[in-house]
Amino acid sequence: MQVDGADTVLIDGKATYAGAVLALQARGKEIRTVESLRNGDQLDPVVTCFVKHDAMQCGFCTPGFVMATRAFLDKHPGATLEQIREGLGGNICRCGTYDGITKCALELASRG
Repeated sequence: MQVDGADTVLIDGKATYAGAVLALQARGKEIRTVESLRNGDQLDPVVTCFVKHDAMQCGFCTPGFVMATRAFLDKHPGATLEQIREGLGGNICRCGTYDGITKCALELASRG
């Protein structure tokens, strides 16, 4: 299992480390990867907000953080800063882009 969250996907809407799930456990479930956050030219607001707030550097953790943020905001659309910090605390960024990630999540949460 990766402990940094870079392999985060959504399984039936729940943020899950893909490396901790056997293929048989995922059978019949809806699995969404970061690629699912695009519909033609339309990008999920989390993706565009990550770009706006420069919430990525090396890019290694970015897909996991994007998916974790999408899952968190789906369940907590009006989250506070403290809730966001706690809710996204399972992912680790070696470059330290937490400020941009937090600003992104807080902006989207304020939209409700």
